[in-house]
This record gives sequence, C-alpha cells and structure tokens, in this order.
Amino acid sequence: MAESSLQQPSLFSPYKMGRFNLSHRIVLAPMTRCRALNGIPQPANIEYYVQRATEGGFLITEGTIISPTGAGFPHVPGIYTQEQIDAWKKVVEAVHAKGSVIFCQLWHVGRASNQVYQPGGTASPISSTDNPISKRWKILMPDGSYGTYPRPRRLQTSEIPEIVGHYRQAAINAIQAGFDGIEIHGAHGYLIDQFLKDGINDRTDEYGGSIGNRCKFLIQVLQSVTTAIGPDRVGIRISPAIDHLDAMDSNPHNLGLAVIERLNKLQAELGEKLAYLHVTQPRYVAYGQTESGPHGSEDEEMRLMRSWKRAYVGTFICSGGFTRELGVEAMADGDADLVSYGRLFISNPDLVLRFKVNAPLNRYIRATFYTQDPVVGYTDYPFLGQDRRARL
Repeated sequence: MAESSLQQPSLFSPYKMGRFNLSHRIVLAPMTRCRALNGIPQPANIEYYVQRATEGGFLITEGTIISPTGAGFPHVPGIYTQEQIDAWKKVVEAVHAKGSVIFCQLWHVGRASNQVYQPGGTASPISSTDNPISKRWKILMPDGSYGTYPRPRRLQTSEIPEIVGHYRQAAINAIQAGFDGIEIHGAHGYLIDQFLKDGINDRTDEYGGSIGNRCKFLIQVLQSVTTAIGPDRVGIRISPAIDHLDAMDSNPHNLGLAVIERLNKLQAELGEKLAYLHVTQPRYVAYGQTESGPHGSEDEEMRLMRSWKRAYVGTFICSGGFTRELGVEAMADGDADLVSYGRLFISNPDLVLRFKVNAPLNRYIRATFYTQDPVVGYTDYPFLGQDRRARL
C-alpha cells in the first residue's frame, strides 16, 4: 500500500494494485448499459467513461462479449472483431487522457440468453447444463419487452477448450485495444458461474460433481488468459453467495474458499499475483429487488466476505449495495482494499468528488438503465454545481 502501516486507509487514500498506482479506492463497477449499437462502442460510450474517469482512478467496463454466442442483452459491446477493437481504442485513449486505469470485463452469459441473440437467431444458448433458468427471471428482448429464458444446450466436454480459447483471444484483443487489463466475469449466474454452482452444474464429466471439478473451467480460463497477457493484468469477479438467475450453491462459503484456494495456488505457480479478486456480497440488488441469497443478517454477510478476504492473497475488491458510509466502514474495518460502485456511479459521474466532499447525490432512474438512448439516462446526469434536471 502507498500509505504507511500506521496510517489507516480510507476511500480517498492511494493504493498500489500491482503495477497500477491508484489515487483513491472508489472503483467504477462493470454495468451493462446497452448503448453499444450492434455490439460496437459509440461516441456516447467514450463520453460516458470519460465522465467517470479521474486522475489515478480505476474503471471496469461493462460486460463485453467474448464471442458471437455470448450476448444476452441488446446492444452490448463485444471484443472479438477488429471493428470492436478499433472502437474500444477510442474509449481507452480518452480515459487514459484523464489519467485513469481501465480494465475490460470479459463476459459470456451462457444460458442467460435467447435464440434471438445467438448466431443465426435460432441456436440454443450454451451452458454447463441443459436446464433453463426458471420463469422467476425474465430476459430483456431487443424490442424492449421481457421474455422467458429458453432451454440451453449442454456443452460437450470436447467443446470447452474452444470456449477457453475465446476468453484468451478476447484478452489479447483487449490489450490490443489499449486496455490496462481485463476482468473475467465469473459471477451473477453467467457462464462461468453456471459451472461453479452446484445448483446449476449437473454434469457428470470432469467439469461437474466435486467442487474441484466445478472450479476447473474457471481455472483453465485464468491459466490461458494469464499466460497470454500476464497475471497482473487479470482480475476475476465471483459471487458465491448470490442466487441471481438461479445461481444457487448448497455451500457458498466453501465454494468461495475453494475458488480462492485455487487462485492462490495459481498465483504461486505463476510466481506473480493476479490484479485482484472482485467479490459481490449478498446484499447485491438486481431488477430493483434485493437478492435474498441463502443467508440472513448483515453480520452473516460480512462474516462471509471477511473470511474470503482473509483467505485471498492479493487485492480484494468488494461490491454490492455499498453507500459512501458503508465504503468508509469497509476501509476502516479492513474488509476491502477497493470498493466498486454501480448504480451510484450511473447517476453521479463525479461520484469520487461527491464522496470526498460528502455532497448530495443525484438519484438514478432505473427505467433508463437499459435503453439505447445515447444521452438520456446515460451521459446527461449533472455534475456537482450544475443545474439538476427537473426529472431528478
């Protein structure tokens, strides 16, 4: 850490994350925004990220698709074609000009898709299983309506190395685009989480059954990606205790520890630490409703997070429902090295400044989270000192 051991870290104190010197510990969390028309980042994407960039700040992009089979929302960006790479270069260059570090989150939604998002518009989404997501959950369709998730196609054992290769190539592409690193999205019920959770993974091959087998796909992805671009440019996001999209596990605490044990082992084998571990805690909120998760009190939630932080050797990022006060508390209690913010960063492009001076926050408008408007609900939230829009 940049500060001495006698100085208590705060949200506003510097932090050394591997090769990256950060000036504060407030991170832009990855958030789907649906503004990359036809999968290509647009000028509005540049403005959005630049608005939230600060000198020495750390930004993580929205989930960015690694292959044509990976999408589950309309107009999400990809990183698997040269046109996408070239468009991302403009985003990265503008963010770097503001002095920020930026990682690209690599994403494959797995079964959390629909045929309409698949190549040709007819193929079934791929997953660890052939069981669909329950009707409790709805998928946003291209026309703005909500539909049900279809039955996915279970990946054959022989197909999995190809998917690992897609992550590897996407990581290489991200570095080509100028990103400082990448985050592997292994959370929230998407493809990697579909292998990790025993409530989804019903495989009988080497990728199913035991907790070690269920971790295998994730570790293979990390092994492949780290050898391609270097461990210190790779972060990983997990959510062992989140049941988003039916991603339930019978023992989230042990699952988290099992993943962390393997991350520590991988770091030891590589002789270098990963950039970070990013964990969503149980009070995560989706679709406007708090995820109940398998746990109860906030004390129990923090017990889980603290046990995982103590176990992990490296930078630990917390996310999930944090306010300024909770972030300050997490720093004071040593529960995190960095804290990522989502919805509050949507409506407050200058969130770092507002937190620093403890200024009032703009309210976010959930109805405009996933629209395709390049301005409304995206780049039109006011900065501190600007007139507030009437509808705020």
